[in-house]
Amino acid sequence: MALRMDLTFDCADAERLAEFWKQALGYADEPPPAPFATRDEWVASFGPPEEDEGGGAWLHDPAGGGPRLSFLEVPERKTAKNRLHIDVRVGRSEDAWARVLTKAEELEAAGGRIDTIVDGHHVVMADPEGNEFCVAP
Repeated sequence: MALRMDLTFDCADAERLAEFWKQALGYADEPPPAPFATRDEWVASFGPPEEDEGGGAWLHDPAGGGPRLSFLEVPERKTAKNRLHIDVRVGRSEDAWARVLTKAEELEAAGGRIDTIVDGHHVVMADPEGNEFCVAP
């Protein structure tokens, strides 16, 4: 039996990063777990926050196929290249390369950064906090 998987981002601004990845992947806000009406109620159920504990945001694939994404605020800054990255796939088609470039431009306008364009193959980017990812067919 395969297990489900979540991806968690340590970050400085959970809400900003979640908004970026919602646009990148077409994800939606993850509803709070039952029986809680809001995420704030759920977070409060763990007791008072630690002194250095930050906020969070949670996303899910509305179609149910992709992993859930969690964004947790931490005091440390990103200091090195990711050891794992996300590939945003636009789908293979006759116009795949044009779709890759269009998606890369859309994500750049949303706060991402284009690092390298490997012509005809993929675009290496970084999200607003510097996490590397690729846009590919």
